[in-house]
Amino acid sequence: MKKPSSTDATPAVGRLGTFAGVFTPSVLTILGIILFLRLGYVIGSAGLARGLVIIALANAISVLTSISLSAVATNLKVKGGGDYYLISRTLGLEFGGSIGLVLFLAQSVSIAFYCIGFAEAVAAFFPQAHPLAVQLIAAGAVAFLFVFAWLGADWATRFQFVVMALLIVALFSFFIGGIRRWDSALLAANWATPENGAPFWILFAIFFPAATGFTQGVSMSGDLADPGKSLPLGTFLAVGISMVVYFTVAVLFAGALPNQVLSSNYGAMKTVSAVGFFIDAGVIAATLSSAMASFMGAPRILQSLSADRIFSILTPFATVSEPSGNPRRGVLLSAGIAFITIALGQLNLVASVVSMFFLISYGLLNYATFFEARTQSPSFRPRFKWFSPSLSLAGFIICVGAMLAIDLKSGAAAIALLLAVYQFLKRTAGPARWADSARSHHLQRVRQHLLAAGEDPEHARDWRPQLLVFTQDSERRVPLLTFSAWIEGGTGFTEAVQIIEGEGIAARKAQESAHRALAEAIASGHHAMFPLTVCAPDVTQAMGILIQSSGIGPLRPNTVVLNWMGESAKAISGIGAYNYVKHLRLIFRQGKNLVVLRIDPESWKRLEAQPREGRRIDVWWQGNATSRLMLLLAHLMTRNEPWDKTTLRVLTQGDGTCIDKEKEKLIKIMEDIRIDAAAEIVENFDAETIVQQSADATFVFLPLKIKQNHILDPTGKSFERSLPRLPVSTVVMAAEDIDLDAAPEEGLAAQVARATDELEAAREKAAAAEKAAAEKKAALELLNSRLNVLEDKGVSGAVPLDTREDLKEEIKDAESGAEKAYRRAVKAKVKADDAAKTIDALNPGLKSAKEPSK
Repeated sequence: MKKPSSTDATPAVGRLGTFAGVFTPSVLTILGIILFLRLGYVIGSAGLARGLVIIALANAISVLTSISLSAVATNLKVKGGGDYYLISRTLGLEFGGSIGLVLFLAQSVSIAFYCIGFAEAVAAFFPQAHPLAVQLIAAGAVAFLFVFAWLGADWATRFQFVVMALLIVALFSFFIGGIRRWDSALLAANWATPENGAPFWILFAIFFPAATGFTQGVSMSGDLADPGKSLPLGTFLAVGISMVVYFTVAVLFAGALPNQVLSSNYGAMKTVSAVGFFIDAGVIAATLSSAMASFMGAPRILQSLSADRIFSILTPFATVSEPSGNPRRGVLLSAGIAFITIALGQLNLVASVVSMFFLISYGLLNYATFFEARTQSPSFRPRFKWFSPSLSLAGFIICVGAMLAIDLKSGAAAIALLLAVYQFLKRTAGPARWADSARSHHLQRVRQHLLAAGEDPEHARDWRPQLLVFTQDSERRVPLLTFSAWIEGGTGFTEAVQIIEGEGIAARKAQESAHRALAEAIASGHHAMFPLTVCAPDVTQAMGILIQSSGIGPLRPNTVVLNWMGESAKAISGIGAYNYVKHLRLIFRQGKNLVVLRIDPESWKRLEAQPREGRRIDVWWQGNATSRLMLLLAHLMTRNEPWDKTTLRVLTQGDGTCIDKEKEKLIKIMEDIRIDAAAEIVENFDAETIVQQSADATFVFLPLKIKQNHILDPTGKSFERSLPRLPVSTVVMAAEDIDLDAAPEEGLAAQVARATDELEAAREKAAAAEKAAAEKKAALELLNSRLNVLEDKGVSGAVPLDTREDLKEEIKDAESGAEKAYRRAVKAKVKADDAAKTIDALNPGLKSAKEPSK
């Protein structure tokens, strides 16, 4: 016995080709029990017109799913597990585990389905047999086939060519009999649906298992020599030939027997056939062959599913026998399910169950292919060229629609069960043992969303903390990362950075080690952030480059977070206070907000030990950009579980005249910006006042200033007078002003809108001025023409001199008016161009406003 890994789910070496491994088992299953025992019933109950629609719809699902199957199969090196392998390696272990169970059950139930059909054919030879004869014969058939399944795939494929020969003979016998019995008038009479015919979707559910056999070759994918080549070719050949056979047989049925006979006689094919014995032989051979194919496919799906260790309870079924690699434990379970199913005894009922199971699997296979294609991954390069994502999506929709149309309650229950298993696996399954398409899907969505966000103008309402966290001090890294996660509040992105100073191999090795340590710190804290470790000859230069280049498109850091400059940091980083302040100035001058965390081991322990109830965050408010940033970060902290019961308190300095009014004013500000915070008025911002007011707080936000390479508190003095006596604190300096009460009509979008309106008005004015200038010019030309005529007449003395002089005065006035109109047109055009430039300057990403809208 051998227990294979998930990467080698089928240990047997593939050796079957397209004809023996895919086409033959597929076509033998498709042209099986439904063709011989139920197609006549479907045509007789539905009428030829609706019967052909049923055949076309079922085969449409087969064709669409075959296209999807071919695309995925030619894009992967397909191993054992068939459909389960393709879906799980595309949609992930959650969907893979869900559909793996469904496929295994569908194939196991199919064993009983085909054996019941075999039993009905045999029982027909004994009209006086016991009512339980069908179940007993079917159970005997399962036991007989169990022996071959137990022995392995070689035994299962040896007699399929004999079965193929019997099937061909049976079909020729039917075609000959159908042609002899052909009656065009009967065909016309059978075209319409009988009055007492069964509902369309019930008949579809009965017929649909006929279209499911094309996946038998897929289930044996681990035994194929070249699955990527054999699966598409063999599957399409089987589907194409079977479609021709089913349509032909349906027409011959309608032209040979009345609908009443077809709907009441399951043996109608034998009645029409030239030699009835060949039909009996075909039924027996086809049903046993189809059952054998399902008996071989189901255990291999279960073995592949078990080898992936998705369900711990199924792990024993991963064991295979040597040297053939036959999953005998799975064979035992499949046989047990088949025996239980036979107890139902009704072929039509079993057909409906099989239809539901296979529709689920085909729908997911189509969706998996559509999902893979929509990721636009460069690795999706199927050799099958007639694939289209829209066809796969159509196949998925048709499968789901057919499920719900057959039986709304059962279809909804099946989908609910699938989703329940999916959610169960999502919560309980360990890490996947393979790469699926989920990451490609996420990356494609990130690309689409970033491009869309980049096209829209920025607005204060869109502001989120995009953090760049410098974690040079490994001893204080954990608190810094935790604090960064708090102020990010689940709204932005955080990149934790460590700079390794140096060059050469030693520096690169140190970089690798530091990156592992940083990634482990992030993972152990369960922080949603990305690690980045860079190697550079100079820390200051690397920091400047990182601040300018980090991010992509609209997703760039706006806030830098780092630890307060302590003695341990000096020793580790090798930089003094002068260089530390130099770095802060560099960060601020690049337009990034500064957030500096000041902690010591004792204060951090006290913070962690303090219960959630009763915590308080103090924000020292000065009514400027830094104050607004501090208040917003404090509010974002309260979105985290450790701080969700925390009280915010805003402290500001009053002028001592009317404390109540000042407090009301501050409370009104908090209400306007929709942040719940208590207001407190203090005398001043001196160190003693700060310590006195905030010593009992849990966390404190303070504004900072940088002047002449010194970090100063709000009063312009050193923080050393206050910070060491406070709980965990952070000092902040804003490089941008965040409007906490921004209206949708404000901001860049509103400016662009106003500029656009001005542009349209300027263009309209310019067009009107140009039109007026043109009219003035035309009037001037007309006056000049009249003057020339009068002067010509004046030479002969026919026109008085006064008349000519009056006309010359009118021409002068017209020339003056035309010149003014032209100047107005030029000014209007200049204003329009200026408005267009204003729009381009406000938002260069927008389409040039100089292009008029069409």
